[in-house]
Amino acid sequence: MENQHIIVRVATPDDIHYSNTITNEMESSAKARGTGIAKRSPAYVELKMQEGKAVIALTENGEWVGFCYIEAWGHEKFVANSGLIVNPAFRGHGVAKSIKKKIFELSREKYPESKIFGLTTGLAVMKINSELGYEPVTYSELTDDEEFWKGCRSCVNFDILTSKDRKNCLCTAMLYNPLEKLKEAEEKAMAEKAAAEKQPQLSVTANGHMHHERRRRRFKGNIKLYERWLRFKRFVLLKSKKEGGATGSKKKFFLF
Repeated sequence: MENQHIIVRVATPDDIHYSNTITNEMESSAKARGTGIAKRSPAYVELKMQEGKAVIALTENGEWVGFCYIEAWGHEKFVANSGLIVNPAFRGHGVAKSIKKKIFELSREKYPESKIFGLTTGLAVMKINSELGYEPVTYSELTDDEEFWKGCRSCVNFDILTSKDRKNCLCTAMLYNPLEKLKEAEEKAMAEKAAAEKQPQLSVTANGHMHHERRRRRFKGNIKLYERWLRFKRFVLLKSKKEGGATGSKKKFFLF
């Protein structure tokens, strides 16, 4: 890829001529990964563009670079940023991160009280989600909207999902809860206020910067450990699929 300026913006009806290119790449990418995403038609992608619920990345010359869209589930209690795809020629240049950040901001703008979630097998996406404030969760914390789960039927691993009673699969579930984040921000503000009133001792590094320790729930910084866990999860679920077929293995595996 030559050095080209990439524009990441909210998609408009003027972008519908990219719909076939986008859906074709979604399908090709899913086949290459050996996993799947809910298959979408060009008409569906065009609808998202017309509704202002999609983000597109283009070069200054109009070459398509990437795409992602918003879906609302469970009477808008949940929102998913779905269909993230990047043109192979532009991968490895931070495009996915820029798109994820833009679609996250758009989701917060359109659905400020909704929980934002995602299912993914990609470590790069998990890392980006973590930086945005998502946290790994169990499937039970996601939407129970049947229409959402029907979208998994086009995935090659759908039989694993059904054999696990929709409680687990190769994808990792991640969730951003705005109410929880608000509560955390309020608790942090209260703690800082209390600390200021008590005038606690602060450790200072050699360069003069104050050092604060705080517990992090996110796996940011532990990506290698998380990668090992994902490999183990994939090994267990695929082994279960091979031994038990669509009905599931008789052996019991416990995954968190």
